[in-house]
Amino acid sequence: MAGNVVNLNRFKKKKQRAEKEKKADANRLKHGRTGAQKERERTDRERAARALDGKRIENASNGVESDVLRPDAEAASTEDKNEPKPST
Repeated sequence: MAGNVVNLNRFKKKKQRAEKEKKADANRLKHGRTGAQKERERTDRERAARALDGKRIENASNGVESDVLRPDAEAASTEDKNEPKPST
């Protein structure tokens, strides 16, 4: 006469998982980036790094790379030192 015994915790947990997944999907849409967007940003960063490395000047005497990107950067910095500072 007695029916099958049913564990209601199983159904409650299943419902909670479904609600969490629905909330996670909404957050992914709201805050996340697609895989294509992440890949494009990564390739853009790599391209910029290669371009910067290509512009570095190598010191011929010891083979060490310099952080100076322009040959006239040192001359420009010495000209700035000779200018009077504005008074406040």
